[in-house]
Amino acid sequence: MSEASNARSARARTDNKNRGLIARIKLFFKQVAGELKKVVRPTRKELGQLFLTVIVFVAVVMAFVGIIDLAFGELVFKVFG
Repeated sequence: MSEASNARSARARTDNKNRGLIARIKLFFKQVAGELKKVVRPTRKELGQLFLTVIVFVAVVMAFVGIIDLAFGELVFKVFG
């Protein structure tokens, strides 16, 4: 870290200690609002593609787990049944 960066972070820590609880809460929400303004929302087309991707992935994983479950169930039945 550079000296300037260290000085900034030290100053930020002291500033936070000197602020009251209400001021820190206000700062938090102000920073949250600033971050939310940076969010890029998907278009309707992208949202549809993402939705289908998730549904297909979940279906594949469900099928895989179902097949593995059936296989182990049969194996247990043959060993102990």
